[in-house]
Amino acid sequence: MRRLSAQEIRDTFKAYFAERGHLVFPSASLVPHDDPTLLWINAGMAPLKPYFDGREIPEKPRIVSVQKCIRTNDIENVGHTARHQTMFEMLGNFSFGDYFKRDAIRWAWGYLTEVLELEPERLYATVHHEDEEAYDIWHREVGLPKERIVLGDEDNFWEIGEGPCGPCSEIYYDRGEAFGCGSDHCGPGCDCDRFLEIWNLVFTQFNKEPDGSYTPLPKKNIDTGMGLERIASVLQNVPNNFETDLFRPIIAQAERVAGVPYGEDSTRDVHFKIIADHLRTVVFAVGDGVLPGNEGRSYIIRRLLRRAVRSGRKLGVERPFLHELAPAVSQVMGTEYPEVVEKLEFIQRVIRTEEERFLETLAEGEALLQSILDRLTESGEKVLSGEDAFRLYDTFGFPIDLTEEIAQERGVTVDRDGFARELEAQRERARSARQAQEGMNSERGVLETLTVPSRFVGYEVLSTDSRITALVQGPDAVEAVGAGEEADLLLDVTPFYAESGGQLADRGRILAEGAEAQVLDVRKAPHGQHLHHVRVLSGRLTVGGAVRAEVDVAWRRDVIKNHTATHLLHKALREVLGDHVAQAGSLVADTRLRFDFSHFGPLTREELAEVERRVNDAIWRDDPVEIFEADLDEARAMGAMALFGEKYGKRVRVVKAGDYSIELCGGCHVPRTGVIGLFQIVSETGIGSGVRRIEAVTGRWAYRHVRDREAILEHLADLYKVPSSEVVARAERALEETRQLERELESARAKLSRGQAARLADEARDVGGIPVIAAVVPDTDIEGLRTIVDDLRDRLPSHVVVLGTVSQGKVQLVAAVSKDLQERKLHAGQLVKEVAQLTGGGGGGRPDLAQAGGRDPEKLPAAIAKVVEIVRERAGILPTEAK
Repeated sequence: MRRLSAQEIRDTFKAYFAERGHLVFPSASLVPHDDPTLLWINAGMAPLKPYFDGREIPEKPRIVSVQKCIRTNDIENVGHTARHQTMFEMLGNFSFGDYFKRDAIRWAWGYLTEVLELEPERLYATVHHEDEEAYDIWHREVGLPKERIVLGDEDNFWEIGEGPCGPCSEIYYDRGEAFGCGSDHCGPGCDCDRFLEIWNLVFTQFNKEPDGSYTPLPKKNIDTGMGLERIASVLQNVPNNFETDLFRPIIAQAERVAGVPYGEDSTRDVHFKIIADHLRTVVFAVGDGVLPGNEGRSYIIRRLLRRAVRSGRKLGVERPFLHELAPAVSQVMGTEYPEVVEKLEFIQRVIRTEEERFLETLAEGEALLQSILDRLTESGEKVLSGEDAFRLYDTFGFPIDLTEEIAQERGVTVDRDGFARELEAQRERARSARQAQEGMNSERGVLETLTVPSRFVGYEVLSTDSRITALVQGPDAVEAVGAGEEADLLLDVTPFYAESGGQLADRGRILAEGAEAQVLDVRKAPHGQHLHHVRVLSGRLTVGGAVRAEVDVAWRRDVIKNHTATHLLHKALREVLGDHVAQAGSLVADTRLRFDFSHFGPLTREELAEVERRVNDAIWRDDPVEIFEADLDEARAMGAMALFGEKYGKRVRVVKAGDYSIELCGGCHVPRTGVIGLFQIVSETGIGSGVRRIEAVTGRWAYRHVRDREAILEHLADLYKVPSSEVVARAERALEETRQLERELESARAKLSRGQAARLADEARDVGGIPVIAAVVPDTDIEGLRTIVDDLRDRLPSHVVVLGTVSQGKVQLVAAVSKDLQERKLHAGQLVKEVAQLTGGGGGGRPDLAQAGGRDPEKLPAAIAKVVEIVRERAGILPTEAK
């Protein structure tokens, strides 16, 4: 067995399969591109789904990759087991309708035994009990003895909902008796650590139909996955993944920061492992543009960061520290993933900001927990509910053991079973969502059979004389379509751009003798041809017929202005905000452009103005826009930016706007930046945690935007009866006048409130020695009630006050009880709640001050009239004592 580093394993794996005709596919972003069914890339095959389901045809039918992945369905197990991780790397080789079981099995065996030099006698394989073909290959061709081939059932069949599926064969490595459980039945699949599953070979040969039946796929696929961390633990002869060179340097840095050693205390080691695992995941996710937040994948990153911070506290680290460990991650992983080196400074800044924010949140969580415990103490309860414990855990990242520790100090226990039920319910919701969404339906159909070539010439010309080479309606190929029908068609030559890279498809028309069709959309067929979706307006279109294809020139002219402007905008944003800005999506239409990008906060007015100025400066320089092809490495060396989620081959198309912007792009652009004319930002908003969106207009649409704004200014000038140049000064004067009136009104209200408070104080009723004020106050709101109540509290050292009003059709109530009367079982929160219930509402609050609301204004007078009776009952006053 060879002792290899993680990087050597990656390199040998890719080289082995490249020698066998595989295209080396670079790792995709952890954020799925154009796949709403996945939260994260969670398997090596996930970025290749379009190839598996037939939407796209790969450049080569054989692919090999090392893919970074995230799975977070078992976060709580990280650190407690030898191999649970949230981020991992999957080594995989794939075949799309090319080789099948024989080569997949023989090559897997060859790599393990010849390249890695694993001992053949330590290797086992599992196969599905009905997969005789795989069994025979393992036994008769590879030579694996029958006693080391294990027959399985559902564990050896891969499927997720409807779509492609098939049997699988797992390869196990026997680590020896020292890792075993000692059972006579110990073998592959045992829960102990002796038999380690290192590789899974999936033979996708069936399609699961909606009725549950299985039909053979016309083209069979291979999908394999080997966890890098697992095979590294074997080759480096360490007991678990965290002892490999993928984790140990990160743990070493954590030891330095914490000032305590790893490997001497199993409980402490759990926290070192959590820190190393979670930090790796966060570093990679932030590097791919995911920032901590409260939704989706952003929430997961926030949760992982907070778990790592809590583990640091367990090791005695009370300050922000994770950002100090991020360089260790980049040093370990940077050779294979240069983005974690290039973006390290930004990643550290994001992590530190989130750490500081969480330490503040922890303080908020502790305050909430104390208020819950106060409430329980007042009511005499001794158990904190599982729902409350889970809310603290889910909202504030408050660990259950910390909740228990603080509660125990107050003599309160925590309903652990209730907490566990809430936690499991959340996991079940997540599992159900994954199962509902992760099915991979096969889209192989007539479009995949269309291999006739189609040449796109729309970069150079906007009209062509062409011939229809195919017509498709629904699932069927047809020979002709008539007026009123819609269909998809292929042309041998087309000027129509197919929607791609955010740029919308061209619009236009297709003309034939006696026929006309409107082009509604254009998309790429599985083999890359431009597929035109048309509506026939008159006549008939037939396969083989000659046509004239014409792009709407005005449409294209507007679109190319917006597309080049997005490149200039991207560059300007990086100059103004920093190199962490990365495109996260775009829309290039005729009337507007939309650009989504990674950034952690709203842009200031000054930043937006500077971005807009820089884009317009680039436009007014009238730089030439050069478009040329280059090798991918050569283009990157020139500084070309590769865009979010795009797949690139060895040769790429480069768009260079003067010396200002250079990007890889397959879209359509202006010949010179000056053609754009004018650029105007319309809006800047947040669309998710860490993702901002700018909408903008160019050319004639920018002129229209400016004229609309001028029209508003002119209208304001007319209203104020001043020239446009004096509108701002007049508006400022009007605003100050309004503020002065509001101050005078507030002063009048305060005087009125003091008068009302004085009158109410004089009308206080003595109920068994308790001053009680209960009244309906007309023509005010909740703020007015609070002002009057505060005045009464100052006037009367001992008091029970309940005031009500009707505001906007709803009952509003405020109650106050002085400290001396709280000892007589009078509680403002409970008192106002009981009164509110009489008006069809509810509420509550502190013992000294509380508010509530009701739905039935007609019941307010009767409810207020009940206050004396409620006070008498709660204070235990006999009716004769009340005056």
